[in-house]
Amino acid sequence: MTKIAVFASGGGSNLQALLDAQEADLFKGRIVLVFSNVPDAKALERAETAGIEAVALASKGFVGSREDYDRQVLEICRAKGVDLICLAGYMRILTPVLIQPFLHKMLNVHPALLPKFGGEGMYGHHVHEAVIKAKETESGATVHFVTEGVDAGPIVLQGSVKVHPNDTPETLAVKVLEVEHLLYPEAVRLFCEGKVKVENGRVKVLP
Repeated sequence: MTKIAVFASGGGSNLQALLDAQEADLFKGRIVLVFSNVPDAKALERAETAGIEAVALASKGFVGSREDYDRQVLEICRAKGVDLICLAGYMRILTPVLIQPFLHKMLNVHPALLPKFGGEGMYGHHVHEAVIKAKETESGATVHFVTEGVDAGPIVLQGSVKVHPNDTPETLAVKVLEVEHLLYPEAVRLFCEGKVKVENGRVKVLP
């Protein structure tokens, strides 16, 4: 069975979507660890409520390099035998120290239709503000593998929503989040069933 770690820095609504999907047996895996770089993140409370080990390592004030930090996180994951890492609102750019051991074994959900509106600085409300400003008629969410390029990894799944003229970043965020909550558990299901393969930098979803 696939052992899953979920990383979150905030409220953890995508974590909750994964927990609910796990409870409903929608994927063949178990969340064995919830990790946060923010000790008082609500995501940790969600984990404890679900009876899942919750671990925090504060990034603010951490003495050492980003690589040193990720080296400690890697050891935490290895100690739990983690097979898949799911980033769910984890507000840190990872270093190769953590990315390479989990290459094509680390997923992220992004609130836009990548490759549009991705990269450094494109997170949360910044994404939705940029979409509205660009007068896009469509947005959505993307689940992708994490690589060393920010939001540049192979795309696993995407789901779209219409952007209406009267939408605000706030109303768009609500619509996109609903898509995220559907896409992420499905992407995890496909991974756990061995149906996601990366070939020549692109994802192939097996039947």
